[in-house]
Parts: sequence; C-alpha cells; structure tokens
Amino acid sequence: MTDGSINYMGIKLANPIIIGSSNMVDKPATLKQLQDAGAAAIVFKSLFEEQIQLESLQFDSEMELFNERNAESVSLFPGMEHAGPAEHLYKLEQARKTISIPLIGSLNCVFTETWINWAIQMEKTGIDGLELNFFGIPRDFETSAESIENEQVNIVREVTKAVSIPVSVKLSPFYTNTLNVIKRMEEAGAKAFVLFNRMFEPDISINSLKHISPFNLSDHGDYRQSLRYIGILHNNVNASLIGSNGIHSGYDVVKLLLAGADAVQIVSTVYLNTPNVIGDILSEIRQFMSDNKYDSYSDFRGLLSKKSTKDPFVYKRAQYIELLLHSDKIFKKGNIV
Repeated sequence: MTDGSINYMGIKLANPIIIGSSNMVDKPATLKQLQDAGAAAIVFKSLFEEQIQLESLQFDSEMELFNERNAESVSLFPGMEHAGPAEHLYKLEQARKTISIPLIGSLNCVFTETWINWAIQMEKTGIDGLELNFFGIPRDFETSAESIENEQVNIVREVTKAVSIPVSVKLSPFYTNTLNVIKRMEEAGAKAFVLFNRMFEPDISINSLKHISPFNLSDHGDYRQSLRYIGILHNNVNASLIGSNGIHSGYDVVKLLLAGADAVQIVSTVYLNTPNVIGDILSEIRQFMSDNKYDSYSDFRGLLSKKSTKDPFVYKRAQYIELLLHSDKIFKKGNIV
C-alpha cells in the first residue's frame, strides 16, 4: 500500500518519524524500544561545548596534582578515557551498534575549532549524519546580527568540509530573515534543516524567589511556526526540511508533510505517551493516506506549500490581518461589551 521511502539528506528512511535529540536515547534498551516501535531514525542527544571545556579544565586540574609523580601514576585514572565528551563518543559508538536504523549525532558548540574537531570525532563513531544544533544566546550588546549569522554560516561551511557524512542544521526561529540564513547555509553545504529548535527558557519561582528550570515539553500545536516556514521553503531549497515542535499525532505529521516537510522530529509526545505512540502516529498517517487514496508520501508532500496552494495569502500578513479584523467571531455574543 504505502511506499515508505523518505529521502532525508540522502539517507533513506522507512517513514517520516525521526526521534529528536533528547536524554531518552541514552540507554541501549530505549534505543531498541524506539526502533521496534517504528522510528525511522534517531538523533542522539547533543554534545555541548560546556561538556568539552569542563572535562578539559577538570583533567588539567587533576593532572597538576601529580606533577611530581612518576608518569606511570596516570594509571590511577583507568576510566578517564570515558569521562565527559569521551564518554559521549563511547555511547554514540555503542548506540550505532545497538540499532540498525540511521543514527544521527548532534553537536552544540560555541567555538569554530570545537565544532570542527568534535564533528570529526563523532563521524568516527559510525553515525550516518550529523546535526548542528545552533542555540546561541547573545553575550554582549556590541555583536551585530550580521556577524552572528556570518559565523554560523562559516561553521556550516567548515564542518561540511571536514566530514564526509551529510550535515543538517537545527535552527531557532529568531533571525531577522530566517529564509536568507537557510539559503546561505544550504550554499555552505547543509543538506537538511530542522525547524525549529525548542529553546530553553528560564523561569522564576515567586515563592522561593529563585530561578527555576522547568522541563520544557512542547504543547500540541506548537508546530505552526515550523509549518509556515516549511510551506514557504518547499521547492525553494534543495535541502531536506524537517518539522519539529509540538508534533504529537499522525495528523500533525500529515499537516507538516502537506506543507512540504520531508520528515518530522518528535520528542515530547514520546515522553508523555511512551514509545508506543510511534505506532499510533504511523497508523493515523496510513489512515489518512488510505482515505485519500495516496500510495506514497510524495503523492501529497507539498500539496499545500506556498507554491502549490490556491490561496496566495495563506503564508503572508493577509491572514494575520484577517484574523485580527474578525476576532469578534471567537467570542459568543454577550461575552464582550
């Protein structure tokens, strides 16, 4: 019935469901469970700049304590090679041996040298692709938006030159012109874009008067910003387009595919509903395809993208203005004076 071939930056997937980067993939048993439930690919949890720098500082500090000892005394640290980022590489290599579906590494760094060096190290583990997770917080008032974008584009260029596996980029939506950034990154070598990164946001407890860090699961419907940009980008870039954020059901996946997505990444719905939800999602997609007599994903992918839709204003300001001018329809008569 269904042709399950999905092309994700040159990697063939059995269906459009990719497990996004998260801590749930840390255990081999969970990796197997996700694969058996029907996931087409898995993005391993991110390796962060802070982990790399912290291990380097700790190692230097501990080694200084043994400056006066014989070199053989280093053997007092038999597990040092599996600490921090080294342990991350070890787990990534083990994950590659655990599952047969494509495994994507994820990297989130700050310095260009770190991006390049660890991209090379991660490729050696046997992963099928690499996801560059761009999550930058401005650190001063002087750095311009242009310089930040130029730096990120250059990182994409240098990393794609340094590795032979395909590279995707997971972006935040907070660019003045996201479309321009994506086009430049594609020209620099990116083969796919994940739209969008779910940003960490701090909160404050008014009871303890302290900052807190809530676990930031997505809500159903958070996918709409991804849908808008994917709908605009479809057939305007050659890179694969991956929807992310708030995708909780098979019908959500169908919406992203109709807009032009090649696949989606899910995380929160798996946390909330266990890996078994993957089977439910795939079943809903199959039901939609059966009801509409589609034999493959390509039969309806992009059917409602900007280039294909009959409504020329659906992705533009006109829809926003329309909603504002007719917002009274939201309320029942008598609710608003």
